[in-house]
Amino acid sequence: MDFDRVLDEIGEFGKFQLTNYLLICLPVFFGAANSLSYVFTAGVPNYRCYVPNCDDSNNPNYDEPWVHYAVPGETNSYGVFTPEQCNVFIQENATITGSHTLKSFNECPPQMFTSNVEECNRWVYDPAEKTILEEWSITCMSNHWKLSLVGTMHFLGIVSGSFIFGVLADRYGRKIVFILSILFMSITGIGQALAGDYVVFIVFAYLNAVGTSGVYPLAFILGVEMVGRNKREMSGNVLNYFYALGEAAVGLVAWLSGNWVTVQLAVSAPPLLFALYYWIVPESVRWLLAKKHTHKAGRIIKRAAKINGVVLSDTILATFEDSDDNDLSDSKEELNEQPNKSLSQVAVMKEAIKSKTLMIRFAILIYNWITNAFVYYGLSLNSTSLSGNKYLNYALVCLIEIPGYTLAWIAMNKIGRRWSLGLSLLLCGVTCIIGAFINAVGGEDLVWAVVTLFLIGKLGITISFSVLYTYSAEMIPTVIRSAGVGALSTMARFGAMLAPFVPLLGLYVKPLPLILFGILSFIAGITAFAFPETLRKKLPDTVDEAESIGKTEEEIELRSSSSFKDS
Repeated sequence: MDFDRVLDEIGEFGKFQLTNYLLICLPVFFGAANSLSYVFTAGVPNYRCYVPNCDDSNNPNYDEPWVHYAVPGETNSYGVFTPEQCNVFIQENATITGSHTLKSFNECPPQMFTSNVEECNRWVYDPAEKTILEEWSITCMSNHWKLSLVGTMHFLGIVSGSFIFGVLADRYGRKIVFILSILFMSITGIGQALAGDYVVFIVFAYLNAVGTSGVYPLAFILGVEMVGRNKREMSGNVLNYFYALGEAAVGLVAWLSGNWVTVQLAVSAPPLLFALYYWIVPESVRWLLAKKHTHKAGRIIKRAAKINGVVLSDTILATFEDSDDNDLSDSKEELNEQPNKSLSQVAVMKEAIKSKTLMIRFAILIYNWITNAFVYYGLSLNSTSLSGNKYLNYALVCLIEIPGYTLAWIAMNKIGRRWSLGLSLLLCGVTCIIGAFINAVGGEDLVWAVVTLFLIGKLGITISFSVLYTYSAEMIPTVIRSAGVGALSTMARFGAMLAPFVPLLGLYVKPLPLILFGILSFIAGITAFAFPETLRKKLPDTVDEAESIGKTEEEIELRSSSSFKDS
């Protein structure tokens, strides 16, 4: 049965599809929130050294009037002092030991301190924000790698889970695996919030990412498979909107709560309610038909027709009635076809490897995927280090993705895939480099310019990443398309794994992260113009067709005649 023909009757996006589509979008919101919760749970709050003889030993206060001469630091153009986190000025008069007397007069005299510094072993934290750094004393540069490792473990979990849930969904069905991934994400996320030490936390962070890895892809598949061909791009874009909103919501929750446990519970506990989807959301009709479960598919189609207010034709109804007798024989035929399909896939893969054109193209694709993932996630993570309100900066960097996805959708169909990819990457590269320059030489009065350029850079990388998914699939032969895009996606995760460590570079040279993002994006933008245009071109089924994309008829004929002579 052709499900697209059924959709022509019941409607490509009727009330039935709209209701279920919105239901599958909600877990994506929480999946995105879980994906980036570590930005704030493992973030770096304001903290400074504890100053003996000055700080109250029982209840020290982060903001004290004497901090600027007791602890080294920097004062910005607005007169705001930021103390160093791990150094304190050495006290000259060791005989002053009575902190009670000093505190009673609310003073700690400057003459107590020399200009020499020493490392401290106790800290005072800003009460406005509590993360795992304070929870387990992961302080100073020597330990900050542990915070970055949380993000790396997250992306390692994404790589692991993507393969697992993809295989399970193809075998056991989209719906049940979708629900299991949501519940696994929820339970392991709660485990993070309840962790008693760093090791337990990071193990749960990895497992949480494994669960999260199945939420968006399976929601995407369920959404695309329930609508008609004219609504597929729309379904993917709206899903991305929910993802961006979920990312931004983490910043809002962190801003309001200021506590990492609250943040983690807020994004992890509510998804437990999605267990109810087992009785609410239907299985993918396309998957049921592909697995020859026509009778089950028929029940869902009849229900959809009823909700959409449509009467099914006798032709469609007859298909359901006749299908039961054919299900067993069709399944046997499908099993017999599997070895031939596998052999065909291996043969095409070997042929593709021998193709110089495709291998060069694939190498450029690998670089583009790694760069896109590295810069995309790197900008999100680095947004909290910008001057100004870090929660607002982070939320804006996430929300800018919504117009980014929309512009990608428009640009791909107006100016083509190649120009959309190349120009968006160049835009990201140029704005990041200019932003880095202003950040290095400008003062606090130019913070707005840096943030604006940062947002434009994130807009550019969002457009390019969105285009790259479609563009890559359109350049790979049909038989190995799924494997090819899967391999590229896996390579991208390695770029994403490195992204959490980029903010550490900013601790040494503040504009260095933006410079790195800018250079890599600019190079990727230049290489993108080496790709052939695929807009309104037939999807390649063979290696020859893939090689011929972008070539003129004369070039194709010349290549064919050359190949004939060689043979």
